[in-house]
Amino acid sequence: MATNPNHLAALRAELKRQDLTGFIVPLTDEHMSEYVGDYAQRLAWVTGFTGSAGNGAVLMEKAAVFIDGRYTIQVASEVDAAYVEHHHFEAYPLLKWIKDHSQTGDRIGYDPELTTVAWEENAAKAFENTGIKLVAVNTNPIDAAWTDQPEPSLAPVYGHDQKYTGKSADEKRLDIAAELEKSGADAAVITMLDSVAWAFNIRSQDVLNTPVPHAFAIIDKDEQATLFVDERKVTNELRMFLGNKVRLEPRTEFYKELAAMGASGKSVLVDEASNNARVFKTLSEAGAKLIKGQDPCILPKAKKNPTEVQGARDAHIRDGAAISEFLHWIEVNAPKGGIDELSAAAKLWEIRQKRDILKDRSFDTISAAGPNGALCHYRVSEETNLPLLMDSIYLCDSGGQYLDGTTDITRTVIIGTPTPEMKDRFTRVLRGHIALAQTRFPKGTSGMALDATARRPLWEIGLDYDHGTGHGVGSFLAVHEGPQRIAKLGTIVPLEDGMILSNEPGYYKEGEYGIRIENLITVRPADSAEGRDMFEFENLTWAPIDRNLIDVNGLNDSELTWINSYHAQVYQKLGSLVDTETHTWLKAATAPLSR
Repeated sequence: MATNPNHLAALRAELKRQDLTGFIVPLTDEHMSEYVGDYAQRLAWVTGFTGSAGNGAVLMEKAAVFIDGRYTIQVASEVDAAYVEHHHFEAYPLLKWIKDHSQTGDRIGYDPELTTVAWEENAAKAFENTGIKLVAVNTNPIDAAWTDQPEPSLAPVYGHDQKYTGKSADEKRLDIAAELEKSGADAAVITMLDSVAWAFNIRSQDVLNTPVPHAFAIIDKDEQATLFVDERKVTNELRMFLGNKVRLEPRTEFYKELAAMGASGKSVLVDEASNNARVFKTLSEAGAKLIKGQDPCILPKAKKNPTEVQGARDAHIRDGAAISEFLHWIEVNAPKGGIDELSAAAKLWEIRQKRDILKDRSFDTISAAGPNGALCHYRVSEETNLPLLMDSIYLCDSGGQYLDGTTDITRTVIIGTPTPEMKDRFTRVLRGHIALAQTRFPKGTSGMALDATARRPLWEIGLDYDHGTGHGVGSFLAVHEGPQRIAKLGTIVPLEDGMILSNEPGYYKEGEYGIRIENLITVRPADSAEGRDMFEFENLTWAPIDRNLIDVNGLNDSELTWINSYHAQVYQKLGSLVDTETHTWLKAATAPLSR
């Protein structure tokens, strides 16, 4: 267990000092990030839970952590239920839990920098007529109690070359300024880390596996901009790169600048989904006119330009060569014994590091043997590490951050001989993957409309998977990017030319194995017989799909043609890039299948 009761005691003492009877602990930072720096791992410090999604609440006598189904097993292994209860966030929502365990006069604190306005409004309604008061704190009590809290990263901020971005920062902010003019806004507040990185063509190492700087920004309709970043991260090279249209200010001045904008009566574009509640409060209390709309960077960032798409193609070919060498290594060495999840992940990183312009992983590698593969977002550790055993399935989900693109690939392989059930489930997942890859759709179609395409082969026998089919991916940025998504209840934002997404149906049998086949795809125009604007997907990821797990008789003619064509392209694209031994293996691994 990772739960430390001393941390809970220290937090409760601080709550008492702040005249609070409880505190809400989200897993995010002041930028509403999915992945956060070490300094913002407050939920882990309080509860011991180290998953990538969840929330917590601490009262004077009780505490609880709220997670989704992906983390049921992980939370049980990390969080001591004697100190912190475990709940599924839908079965027992956080706010209901607080109401059930609080009484009239209780004061429940929250940090407005770690919440959105929508959350504030929802929480206020939940506590109406209960006598429970929701209190926005000025100082986060966890930060006060966490005596050895890490400092935010001081990694330098650097410019990202236009040969990779395809567009200068000045051009991007010119487009943003035009949108602000249309909306009647004098300026936009940009707080999402990847939006700031994209708008200024800058990168850093402030978040593990995501090359973004900790910074806020304000972009004016006159194309001027202010970047708020710790001055210790700023170099002369960065100043030269940003140019004279960008004013640099200390990160600590951000909210003061918002207050000054409000005092001058400016109209400010704010995003309720990405700007934290303190941004809204500061602006509105100072007198700003708030224009609610979407972060103006989100959509153009998602629609990759031709340079970014070509960069993604190039990065995936290099990455595919690394994956192929790794899969060859697994096939040769796993049956001998002595390979486990940790050593396999280390070997993959060793192989991947040989590729040009690789800067980092794009996320923590999911190296999952046997039953651990059934945990969708499993993260290997010394405590959970399993060996790769004969006649078992091994799932590896990994990615690289290359200067020209971000990769994310999952391959599932059999060590030894699969059971008929394993082959059936793998083939159904493959059929769903192929169906989505081949889908053509009219302009205006959202990813939500396409999700069932990938699930149908599993639905045919009463099975499903509990994650989205596809997420957006950035360009040397976040491996999870919006607004594009393919999911049952995903966004209704239409898929557009240049968007990059994953195609990753799966199947998970608890306690036994997991299967996922993931490639990245990009949206491009397709031909139409009647002139209607149509789109299709171009495949970006190239690496063998395990032939030993495919039931050829379970594929129809179109599916068989697809997998054989895909493998032919894998060999053609990667054959000259892999080492000699892998080349021989690759030829066999991509040989045509026949009935």
